[in-house]
Amino acid sequence: MKKQNRWVVHTSHAQMENNTAAREIADDLGITLPTATLLCRRGCLTPDEARDFLSKKTEQLHDPYSMKDMETAVERILSAVENKEKIVIYGDYDVDGVTAVSCLYLFLQELEADVSYYIPSRLGEGYGMSEGSVRKLADAGNNLIITVDTGITASAEALLIKELGMELIVTDHHECHSEIPDAVAVVNPKRPDCTYPFKELAGVGVVFKLLCALEIALNPEKTVTECVRRVARDYGDLVAIGTIADVMPVRDENRLIVSYGIALMEAEARPGIVELIDASRSDGSKSSTTKKKITASLIGYTIAPRINAAGRIRNASLAVELFLAEDCEQAAPIAKELCEINRERQNVENAIVEAAYAQILENHDFDNDPVIVLDDETWHHGIIGIVASRITEKYNCPTILLSFEGNNNVHDPENENCIHDIGKGSGRSIKGMNLVDALAECSDLLVKFGGHELAAGLTIRRENLAAFKERINKYARECLKDIDSIPAVEAECELIPSEVTMEQVNELYYLEPYGVSNPVPVFYMGHLPIQEMVAVGGGKHVRLTLKIGKQNVCAMAFRMTVADIDAYPGDIVDVLFTLDINEFQGNTTLQLIVKDIRLTAEQYDAESRDYALSDSLMEGEKCDLTVGEQIRLIPTREECGVVYNQIKHDMTVHHHVYTLRAFCDKLKNKGHMFSPGKVRLILSILRELQLIEMSLQDGMYVFERVPSAAKTNLENSTLYKRLITDYPR
Repeated sequence: MKKQNRWVVHTSHAQMENNTAAREIADDLGITLPTATLLCRRGCLTPDEARDFLSKKTEQLHDPYSMKDMETAVERILSAVENKEKIVIYGDYDVDGVTAVSCLYLFLQELEADVSYYIPSRLGEGYGMSEGSVRKLADAGNNLIITVDTGITASAEALLIKELGMELIVTDHHECHSEIPDAVAVVNPKRPDCTYPFKELAGVGVVFKLLCALEIALNPEKTVTECVRRVARDYGDLVAIGTIADVMPVRDENRLIVSYGIALMEAEARPGIVELIDASRSDGSKSSTTKKKITASLIGYTIAPRINAAGRIRNASLAVELFLAEDCEQAAPIAKELCEINRERQNVENAIVEAAYAQILENHDFDNDPVIVLDDETWHHGIIGIVASRITEKYNCPTILLSFEGNNNVHDPENENCIHDIGKGSGRSIKGMNLVDALAECSDLLVKFGGHELAAGLTIRRENLAAFKERINKYARECLKDIDSIPAVEAECELIPSEVTMEQVNELYYLEPYGVSNPVPVFYMGHLPIQEMVAVGGGKHVRLTLKIGKQNVCAMAFRMTVADIDAYPGDIVDVLFTLDINEFQGNTTLQLIVKDIRLTAEQYDAESRDYALSDSLMEGEKCDLTVGEQIRLIPTREECGVVYNQIKHDMTVHHHVYTLRAFCDKLKNKGHMFSPGKVRLILSILRELQLIEMSLQDGMYVFERVPSAAKTNLENSTLYKRLITDYPR
């Protein structure tokens, strides 16, 4: 049987009802008990603490000048503005970088600075500064380079900038792994010598602090609060988008920044954001009068992927131009193009996913190799990181994807007679294995590598690929030997049917903004009958109708196939889910977003016993079956005929790949209630008699052929004869 994930439900409904603090908060604030329980789980144990959390009274914005080198950076920038020096903003191609570039560019434009921006090509130049880009900027006559969301490792480029007569200011938020670049100023809260109290700003968050410092310097007659409010009012939306997209912890001043930015977008979003949200609607029309509520989820799942797609597939400058657009007329065609690029990205991603899954199915040894390492000649460098994430999520294994696209025939400078292929890779890991540490163990096999604990990039020569696979798996076997191979999926608390209401889903907005340190609440509910289910989105998603109390509720299982779920109408299931509101054609309804779904323990255990018994019966063991088990498992002649005829029919219409439970569901729809254990036995009998040809591939039964045959006596099957002899009906 298919393995089920481990579920961890932190608060049962009984525990929730017995939580005195939660009840007091619920009564005092006039909110539901589940919402009060969520507040308790976020550290609020009294009504006053809950109020402070919801009103964000405990958070504060810190003094931007407490960041190392901030004063020097402000002085140099204002000098460059006053003297009409050519300033260029050098950014990264992800959402954080794009929003950071946009904020600083717009601010300096207001000051009538001579400013431009430069974002390197992901495919042509790669991440960060490079000698080629620096020389290009020097040739263009620039005097001052300001990096945003990059630059902290650009020590060699900083020296070159000096040699070429330019100056450099670095603003970044990444870890400082080597010496600080020799620049006019290096503004980064993660500098070892920086005493700034909050270290988890995004790159655009660091730029936000720079803008606040500039505004304070430019307006000595105003209070600090007035200056910060002005910057937040004009740029808070972009700072919120970049912070959420870069998966930064939504706590401390990030929580204030993101909350304010979302409120800005709710009140009056800038033209680029309005048009991007509108263009992202599935029908592409503007006929809907329902305003889309701005949430962290909308930013993370709708806005951010479309901004990211520009840098992955084309050029990130297109996304900057969207944010710089002055009106909707100017923004609309850019937003439409970004959505088209995102669809292209999705198509490329899905093609790589299919190819990767095929490689895994054919070649990967899960018993011995805990790390999935795949390579291909054609995979797009900008997409493989997303695919690696999907594979890691699906299999709960560290995953590294390598692409040799566009890197053939690279000469080895140490051996002119030898030609090597260079592959660029992207990896994702799981808790228990630090990916950068793992790559460091293989550093002699790599051209270069870098990243974080759970995500990293690498470059490798093809000739070292086999040795790399062997060594990183050896390292992983040691790291992960005590890690449970079955992933844990967590839920904050259990709900009962009467708590699945529009009131409850609306109250969840009180806890916004969500993100790291304040995740979207996941709930558990058990024993829900499936009423209907249908594949949607070309089979990539599933829409279910679940019976919850007296109401039928829609549940969307994104990036799950019917085979992944492997439960069908009539089955009783347990579900982990988030609550959501679905808006369609002017109607607003509650829906669940499924995080995991499985058969109830009772049904799963019963079917597992049937599987085990069918194994024993096929192996010739004599089992002590109850009358009910005999009826459930031992097939009759007529039942064998039903299964054979169904397979024969399906082969004629090219439906021939099923999970065992899916095949049983098909039989049930024809009025035949067969247990999976019985069908297994029948399939073994039919195959023994050479009435069918089939194979088992990744849990799927593949019926390959139904040979033409004369009428066959079932008792010619050793298995069938033994079953009807030992267990007569």
